[in-house]
Amino acid sequence: MQQANLIRSIVIVGGGTAGWMTAAALATILKGRYPIQLIESDEIGIVGVGEATIPMIQRFNKVLGIDEAEFMRETMGSFKLGIEFVNWGRQGERYMHGFGKIGQDLWTTRFDQYWRKMRQLGKAAPLENYSITRMAALANKFMPTPDGVQNSPFNDIAYAYHFDASLYAKYLRKLAEQRGVVRTEGKINQVSQRPIDEHVDAVVLENGKRIEGDLFIDCSGFRGLLIEQTLHTGFEDWTHWLPCDRALAVPCASAFTFTPYTRSTAHQAGWQWRIPLQHRTGNGHVYCSQYISDDEAASVLLAHLDGKALADPRPIRFTTGMRQKAWNKNVVAIGLSSGFLEPLESTSIHLIQNTISQLVEFFPNQSFNPTQIAEFNRQNRFQMERLRDFIILHYHVNQRDDSAFWQACAHMAIPDTLQHKIDLYKTTGRVLRVDNELFAEDGWLQVMEGQNLPTESYHPLVDLQSENSIHEYLESVREVIAKCVSVMPDHADFIAQHCAAPKMNM
Repeated sequence: MQQANLIRSIVIVGGGTAGWMTAAALATILKGRYPIQLIESDEIGIVGVGEATIPMIQRFNKVLGIDEAEFMRETMGSFKLGIEFVNWGRQGERYMHGFGKIGQDLWTTRFDQYWRKMRQLGKAAPLENYSITRMAALANKFMPTPDGVQNSPFNDIAYAYHFDASLYAKYLRKLAEQRGVVRTEGKINQVSQRPIDEHVDAVVLENGKRIEGDLFIDCSGFRGLLIEQTLHTGFEDWTHWLPCDRALAVPCASAFTFTPYTRSTAHQAGWQWRIPLQHRTGNGHVYCSQYISDDEAASVLLAHLDGKALADPRPIRFTTGMRQKAWNKNVVAIGLSSGFLEPLESTSIHLIQNTISQLVEFFPNQSFNPTQIAEFNRQNRFQMERLRDFIILHYHVNQRDDSAFWQACAHMAIPDTLQHKIDLYKTTGRVLRVDNELFAEDGWLQVMEGQNLPTESYHPLVDLQSENSIHEYLESVREVIAKCVSVMPDHADFIAQHCAAPKMNM
């Protein structure tokens, strides 16, 4: 059967990470069959602070045929094995959410259930000892899985990247233009809609140039030029669950130790990120303006840098939440135009990637089938809400008694979906993963355990094995992981050998 009413052209409004990820991906996947134009203005700034990712970015880069070493050099990148959380449970405590699996499969139920029983008996090490990524991160070690390794913790090394987001956008722009994407410089001062159905049919630049298209992709950032200013889609505000509404971002000189992980340090009314790159360290303070002034927030940020600040702190204001629809009529919102979840678990770039993947799966013809669009929006909402719940968990499950902000977070009402997950964990020690949501059981477990959420029980089938046999198995897993980590190279040494960028004058 021949496909009719094919899309004739695609117009991407906005550049930055979202715009150029979208352009590069569509140019690659659609094999040049569909003309793609991207409109951006050098006069319009981008947020550009999203420098930490999660492991799914590897899949995106592979689809685009990106060489990892070249990519790391071009973006001043480093490797990321997880996120260290400081002061999130109680003041002075720290834990890590590491990528990859914890432990090895053991008899009839999940590894963590056996660990939980033995931990209660005082016969198990802390959870991190059974994760190769967490132990490697703490030792500042890194390597990818070596070739030809079987039945080894080396197979469980999962990693992502830290990189300079502006350099990543430039890197993708070059790739996208090589694959046929046409970039147009200019500001849009008018959006044209068809009278019959209010679909966007063109955007008009300040110089009068009219750019027509069938499918429009809104990558215009928080303002949502097409999805909100033109189509009035509506925004769902989640500030009552995630009250932080501002951020300050500043780069600083690199620290002596080149860590293969992101750090998130909780402060009086928010938290601070630390992201090590080859040429500098990225820092930012995410905070709630109801509990701290902008000047105080800047002082906190600057007081907790590894080295000299390389610029003045740059302010960013935001409202956490999502559009009522990510796809409305013939406009698909990707990136900040579709909604915002603060970067606590480094999901911003993944959400761009996920929406691009959804768009490819539901790629339309000119009929813009409403049933298909509704399913796209349902799946998009599910992912956003589940990520929202995961981030709320960090705030809600705290035992801080030193600030009104943290006490308010601990006592706030939370979504029913999150409450159900917490209740199940507290009564059974088990984590429920719903419909292949982004973060699997081990991710939720590490945050719940790391922030001292108590449990009453463990899986009853754990008791089918003797305490001695469980203890011996746990010890064998711990010892093998420790040996593997001991032979891994230092993170800085690995980068120097495989993907070091030319030195920059700062």
